[in-house]
Amino acid sequence: MKTFHLTLALVLFSGLLFAQTPKPAGTTAKPVKVLIETDYGNMTAVLYDETPQHRDNFLKLVKQGWYNGSVFHRVINKFMIQGGGQESKMNDPGYTVPAEFVSKYFHKKGALAAARKPDQVNPKKASSGSQFYIVQGQVLNDQQLNIFENQTRKTISPERRAAYKTVGGTPHLDDEYTVFGEVISGLEVIDKIAAVQTGPGDKPVKDVKMKITVIK
Repeated sequence: MKTFHLTLALVLFSGLLFAQTPKPAGTTAKPVKVLIETDYGNMTAVLYDETPQHRDNFLKLVKQGWYNGSVFHRVINKFMIQGGGQESKMNDPGYTVPAEFVSKYFHKKGALAAARKPDQVNPKKASSGSQFYIVQGQVLNDQQLNIFENQTRKTISPERRAAYKTVGGTPHLDDEYTVFGEVISGLEVIDKIAAVQTGPGDKPVKDVKMKITVIK
């Protein structure tokens, strides 16, 4: 059975195809929102227009009912909650989605991002066709962020630094996994799911099922 994993690259921080139709010039459209229902409460997420292939693929699966009754199968407190696979379909729909990295979208708490296979077998960082994760992460201070910058030789922008120092997140995943949306309501539900008892493979002992629908 294939499973898409997130790479826990830094122990310090782990505590953790469908092109967009161009819009006529001068027009605006409301961002697409989805409702993620669970026994622990509901989350509302917005999908980014700047990641059109991920947005459209996710919407296609939502409208097909792909996620309804599926589970968050991998949960790591202070890191993320992952779901979107179906065991009867080998955990994914049989294709990947090309990476869509957008610099202004990063792994702050509530970020909705695509899971994928590791770099060794997936050098282009293509995303799973269906599996996603929602970031919980943790609040970090300047010292921790400075250590991260020194170790990775990556510069954290002032915007990202401010978010990681307030709402928290997982900076070591930035620019490695496609962030295609974010939870805008129900952040406390992430904490509730992240706190459930887990067993081997970080799988919740009791299934955490979901239902996802498009908000009209």
